[in-house]
Amino acid sequence: MAANAISPPSLTTSSSSSKNLCFANKTVLLPTSSLSFSKTVGGPKLSNLTLKKRTLNSGKGFGVVKCMASGAPSVLPKALLFDCDGVLVDTEKDGHRISFNDTFAEKELGVTWDVDLYGELLKIGGGKERMTAYFNKVGWPEKAPKSEEERKEFIAALHKRKTELFMALIEKKLLPLRPGVAKLIDQALGNAVKVAVCSTSNEKAVCIISFFLVRTERAEKIQIYAGDVVPRKKPDPAIYLLAAETLGVEPSSCVVVEDSAIGLAAAKAAGMKCIVTKSGYTGDEDFVNADAVFDCIGDPPEERFDLAFCGSLLEKQYVS
Repeated sequence: MAANAISPPSLTTSSSSSKNLCFANKTVLLPTSSLSFSKTVGGPKLSNLTLKKRTLNSGKGFGVVKCMASGAPSVLPKALLFDCDGVLVDTEKDGHRISFNDTFAEKELGVTWDVDLYGELLKIGGGKERMTAYFNKVGWPEKAPKSEEERKEFIAALHKRKTELFMALIEKKLLPLRPGVAKLIDQALGNAVKVAVCSTSNEKAVCIISFFLVRTERAEKIQIYAGDVVPRKKPDPAIYLLAAETLGVEPSSCVVVEDSAIGLAAAKAAGMKCIVTKSGYTGDEDFVNADAVFDCIGDPPEERFDLAFCGSLLEKQYVS
């Protein structure tokens, strides 16, 4: 632990899927159920440290744990790596799923993915892989070719059309950035922290999201690693390891923002810190191995964390 690091009080909760978070000058959302505080405190500069717990009016949802302490993290990440779908934009239910279904309808395949089914299919990384696994399980459409090689071409063509339809949605700005994304990217770029997007989605789709939603002046400074740039998709760590190597940084100096269990697995397998910001489809997934878990990044006054928080993960200030 760094000499100026602060060891916050230990927090415990009955929810095995929740992380117990306490950082200098940060507000952290935790489930209110069975939340208890221990008085075990260690480390220097504790005179200004306070803890507060609040329950929402409904009595359900999230409590707020605020830790105030003097001093700030002296370390920042060398690179901040974002997943795309569910992290930059909550695209899955009303973006990708709709585009898949519109493609199936155009090709008259007689296939529709409802909300629940698509949630299950999201456990498979990559759109082409998702369609292939689905058809292998339920049977291929009558219009699909019979040979394996021709089916690969068939899937590739479907995915290309799906991507075109999805990009049209993004260009119309029907799917906004999630709260806090632009803020955190600006903080990173303003502090010479490298920023990249690492996604299993099609590269063109990720680029469209970056240029139309993140804004061109930011997007020009962001590296994109997406689609088939690596042979193995998440939960394999290949895409995060490629990003670290290409950016010229050590994996241990990177902080990843993910929204899914397979993305978390990829980041941790790459040896990186990982913050999970839950999305519409991933709220019930197991994030026990995450370094921190939030409902979003958040903008002030509802900010959940910032770049300094990311740096504090590297200083090992996190206590579970």
